[in-house]
Amino acid sequence: MNQKELKELIEFLIEKDIAEFELERGDVKVKIKRAGEHTSVHTHGDPRYYAVPAAPPAAHELGGVPVVAAPAAAAPAPPAPEEGLHMVKSPIVGTFYEAPSPGAPPFVKPGDMVEVGQVLCIVEAMKLLNEIESDVAGEIVKKLAVNGQPIEYGQDLFVIRPKQ
Repeated sequence: MNQKELKELIEFLIEKDIAEFELERGDVKVKIKRAGEHTSVHTHGDPRYYAVPAAPPAAHELGGVPVVAAPAAAAPAPPAPEEGLHMVKSPIVGTFYEAPSPGAPPFVKPGDMVEVGQVLCIVEAMKLLNEIESDVAGEIVKKLAVNGQPIEYGQDLFVIRPKQ
């Protein structure tokens, strides 16, 4: 079972408000419990953990069992607002990739100078790779997204100090 299938399964369970689910397919065993603020997903072999929105309060009242989840890799907090900085935001929901392929160097890193239209990253959405380009010329101050992690519409991806 790959990460995409797990994400779809989790989204389905949230949609149907299912608090606990177990699946065994061949040598893969998946057990999902939702309660409280975090949810953990365990698979046979190397465990992977995914953050899932908490169940509505009513689920707690119906006997939901709290689950202690592994700490999820949180996106770095945006820097304190500095005068004149430009935020590059995600135009779509998807998965953030900092490089054109695994093992390749990132498109940009902090300290790099970029021009308008230069590719900063890729956001994969529905198996389409969308190049996100800089809309301002300047210096990359900080990368705010984590490679391979899901991102939301409007989420800050990069901080750029525009050219003077």
